[in-house]
Amino acid sequence: MNSADTIRFALRALSAHWLRTLLSASGIAIGIAAVVLLTSIGQGIQRFVLLEFTQFGTNILNITPGKIKTHGGSVGAIGSARILTIDDALALKHSRYTQYVNATAMGNAEIRAAGRSRRVTVYGQGPDFDKAFNMHITIGQFLPADDQRNPRAFAVLGAKAHSELFGEANPLGAILQVGGSRFRVIGVMASKGQVLGFDLDDTVFIPTMRALEVFNREGLMEIQVVYPPDAPLQAVIDDVRRILVERHGREDFTITPQQQMLSTLSTVLNVLTFAVAALGGISLLVGAVGMVTLMHISVAERVAEIGLLNALGATRGRIRMLFLMESTVLSTLGGLAGLAIGTALASLLEFLISDLPVSIPWNFVLAALGASMVIGLAAGVVPAMQAARLNPVEALRTE
Repeated sequence: MNSADTIRFALRALSAHWLRTLLSASGIAIGIAAVVLLTSIGQGIQRFVLLEFTQFGTNILNITPGKIKTHGGSVGAIGSARILTIDDALALKHSRYTQYVNATAMGNAEIRAAGRSRRVTVYGQGPDFDKAFNMHITIGQFLPADDQRNPRAFAVLGAKAHSELFGEANPLGAILQVGGSRFRVIGVMASKGQVLGFDLDDTVFIPTMRALEVFNREGLMEIQVVYPPDAPLQAVIDDVRRILVERHGREDFTITPQQQMLSTLSTVLNVLTFAVAALGGISLLVGAVGMVTLMHISVAERVAEIGLLNALGATRGRIRMLFLMESTVLSTLGGLAGLAIGTALASLLEFLISDLPVSIPWNFVLAALGASMVIGLAAGVVPAMQAARLNPVEALRTE
């Protein structure tokens, strides 16, 4: 018997008991389909989240008040940490690595205009915010480059805030009341949608110093520094740290590079994707148990056939090969069916739920398919050895 004869023999043996073969292959198919579907959803969510983070750029430093990582010192020093101010942001503009600096304050307030009111998120931002974060204007302009210590009372509406308050009317020049302060509308942002759960369209942008006054705050929530993509990250961090330490007297702030946040997030998402793949692998393991059971039953039912093969001159090695080929073909067919089913379900899910990101990770898929073939080979080892050890005379007597 050559290799082609061996494969044909295995296929005939499987087709002779087609229902049992179908049920056994279904276990492998369901396991592969589960791995494909779960990892597709996990990989899609990973890409979606990373895209949400990177759409504003990756060459950004986020500076927040307070020192998160400490190296000893009195606990009482925490209460005396300096806040971040507009002057800190202006000082960072003198760094040789700085492209843009943006000072941020944020709060929730009721806005009123044209006889309508709405509660929205109000962002206090600097004049470089739109350039630093790739934001676009559809009507008018963004906040002008005023003296950030005493800016004019201008406001820029998000796309949804504009439609809710003014409908289709042009809002430029209209008076907008934010809390107890009045602002003149000078622009409308292009629709951005939701980013990580934050609706950037249902917002109002005002100068940072004005936002601090509206929300009665002294310090900034955060300062963002945008640096050139080709600048060495550590040199940028060191220069920013030097400037702020000179102003504060000590390092009472935290610098977090966007790249570090992305790296941490990517690691977490990779672990989650592996975890859902492992859940799918449990179904694959259940299918493997079914295959082992099937192969043992097959050997028990075909004792006479094995004796006949021995009588015709088949060696023990050939008989082992026949049963190993049978289990491998069974698992491969089940794996291919599961691959087709899982891919179809993932594509259907992406079509039906457009907001659900689905991306098929072919490395996991091919690994699962390879695992199914290995499972088939492993499942057939013991039954194949059992069949090869049968005494041909005793086997023929069972006929």
